[in-house]
Amino acid sequence: MGYPDTFEGFMVESQDKWTEFTKKEFKPKKFQERDIDVEIECCGVCGSDVHTINKGWGEAPMPLCVGHEVIGKAIKVGDKVTTIKVGDRVGVGAQIWACLECKPCKMDNENYCPHKIDTYGAPYPEEMGGVIAQGGYASHIRAHEYFTFKIPDSIPSVEAAPMMCAGLTVYSPLYRAGTGPGKKVAIVGVGGLGHFAVMFAAAMGAEVYVLSHSPDKKDDAMKLGAKEFISTQDKDWDKPWAFTFDFMLNTADATHKFDLAAYLGTLNINGEMHHVGLPDAALPEIKAQMFAPNGCKMGGSHIGNRPEMFQMLKLVEEKKLKPIIHPIDISEAGCKEAVMSVDKNKVRYRHTLVGYNKVFKR
Repeated sequence: MGYPDTFEGFMVESQDKWTEFTKKEFKPKKFQERDIDVEIECCGVCGSDVHTINKGWGEAPMPLCVGHEVIGKAIKVGDKVTTIKVGDRVGVGAQIWACLECKPCKMDNENYCPHKIDTYGAPYPEEMGGVIAQGGYASHIRAHEYFTFKIPDSIPSVEAAPMMCAGLTVYSPLYRAGTGPGKKVAIVGVGGLGHFAVMFAAAMGAEVYVLSHSPDKKDDAMKLGAKEFISTQDKDWDKPWAFTFDFMLNTADATHKFDLAAYLGTLNINGEMHHVGLPDAALPEIKAQMFAPNGCKMGGSHIGNRPEMFQMLKLVEEKKLKPIIHPIDISEAGCKEAVMSVDKNKVRYRHTLVGYNKVFKR
């Protein structure tokens, strides 16, 4: 049938065969007055995509087209859309709808809306079409205006794509923690999330320390803006850093293997260890006594809000920040290569699927 009645995407049919992608048509949600249709140019490959399709985070509706780091061109806008016009280059991240009426939404915390709809794998209510939301490994995406962001001209699409989820996921907690001059910030892990976190925290003026079990990433960490690289493989690595860090952002996907007491002990008085890496396994055992020696705390967060997205893009534009991206042409084989690379932790540091005009009818 084709656009606008159906979109086309590379979909996984079964979580037991999560590396097998098939190009097929799917029905989008009902087009409404604040919706925008985006013809997709490229899409970042997020760890969330892998955790979702390989059952790491549990059951997911199948067949499913993942991808929530979308960049493309607005080709249709609803009658009440005021922020985007046809022809604008836009981005869509990991959330595609919220009620915009509840207490969190009214406080610019729409990313915590109890009624929120994720960009893929979430059911739309019947009045919106009753379909399952499908993501950005696809020809098009239909998104609410509030979750569609105009991209500055100076940021290349292939670099802007992973900012839509990975970038915002680390920028929001850094911003809310008051990251800036005079603050000592530790970033745990240098991967897709972590490399953005190091770059952003340094650009925001903080003194940045990287904690990593991969010594071969030291050069990259220093180039991204770190002041110190601390190898957590070393015996008693934490001892010299007791009471040092005002804020620790954990981007790692292996927290279940951590000696949490060692990490918490490096925090300054009332410092926070904040988790945005979401591994499949549970956290290690935690005792209340672990927080007593320095009055520290732990927390976490979910992506970020609309104002923070624009703040992040402005920071990238003004500081001319350049993430480390490896593009892959989208196809059945390309999607498989990308998700396997992320699963095996081989990518440094982010993949973006490109070449959409070659495989989708335009």
